[in-house]
Amino acid sequence: MNKKIAIQAENLCKSFGEGDSLVEVIKDASFTINKGELIGLIAPSGGGKTTLLMMIGCVEEPTSGTIWLGDEKVYENKWLTRETRKIRREKIGFIFQAHYLIPFLNIIDNLTLLPQANKIDEREARKTAQELLKYFGIADKEKAMPSQLSGGQNQRVAIARALVNNPQIILADEPTAALDMKRSVDVVKMLKQIAVEQEVAIVMVTHDDRMLPYCDRIMKIKNKATVFDQ
Repeated sequence: MNKKIAIQAENLCKSFGEGDSLVEVIKDASFTINKGELIGLIAPSGGGKTTLLMMIGCVEEPTSGTIWLGDEKVYENKWLTRETRKIRREKIGFIFQAHYLIPFLNIIDNLTLLPQANKIDEREARKTAQELLKYFGIADKEKAMPSQLSGGQNQRVAIARALVNNPQIILADEPTAALDMKRSVDVVKMLKQIAVEQEVAIVMVTHDDRMLPYCDRIMKIKNKATVFDQ
């Protein structure tokens, strides 16, 4: 496989139910996403955006098709490993509309939780977390609690948490929905910078067309399949 490719899907399908109650959400979706790209994923409400994101993220099992993450084929009509959780921990970072920081842990402890679960030495995990906080301009907040930070600052921490395990892929589901226009643009510009500097593939679900000019490509779910804007 081309070493620039971070995600490749072929004929990916997802349906729920069976017989008369069968509902197809995604049908024959095929696409390739490269390292260093910020992809905007759009579709009408209920059009399968989050479902597609969760299949790529090894959270939701597809009905059929093939998924490659980097040079590893992870799905071909079934999961090819029982360790989907391990794949998520090691290869994928997630960002959501809400930051989902643990409220009773300070910022640095929120960031070091995942690396330590991956058996990374605590000192090494803390060093990486501190470097990320510095990168995002909030190094002075490492001892603060989430409740002491603004919405924009908490979202920066959430992005740092997605990066702390050095992922190949970041999946962002409406990461700017709870932010005002200025903070939304700041977050998307930050994601673009991360994609380029870290050579990470980022797929961002958004309903806000104003964020799309900052993306490298726009992927639409149309008639249950995926197409890119030309």
